[in-house]
Amino acid sequence: MTETKRESTFTGWHMLAIMVSFFGVVIAVNFTMAYFAVSSWTGLVVENTYVASQEFNGKAAEARAWAATGIKTDLKASAEGIRYTITHPETGPLKGEKVVAEFRHPVGDKFDFTVTLTPEGNGVFVTNHPVPAGQWIVDLLTTDGGTTAYHEAIRIRVNGN
Repeated sequence: MTETKRESTFTGWHMLAIMVSFFGVVIAVNFTMAYFAVSSWTGLVVENTYVASQEFNGKAAEARAWAATGIKTDLKASAEGIRYTITHPETGPLKGEKVVAEFRHPVGDKFDFTVTLTPEGNGVFVTNHPVPAGQWIVDLLTTDGGTTAYHEAIRIRVNGN
């Protein structure tokens, strides 16, 4: 019997190609993830977290005080516009000269906007500004005679048509 000698077909060049391919994929994935991290939402909620933490207790107390007034509100937002109704349980519809509504997405600030609602009467404020579908955090500030009549922040979902 004659033995045939077999040469190995796996060479150093093959190993080099495998290593370059492996690390090339790892580097490509890292660059892709870095690009998406930089080009998407920054995650910035407040400019200075220390100042925001110092103001938190005061803002929380103010929100509890507004809630204790018993004022009831109803916000309706759609592609047709925004309607905000505000009433006091004892005195009826709340008077105000305007309501400033700041619409913010919970994640990202690309589509955020601020609108002014005008009084329609009987505690109803309206605007025909369309609101895109999605989740929104709405900060509503009602003023009357230059002073704050009511302030609240609520979370809503606007359904698409």
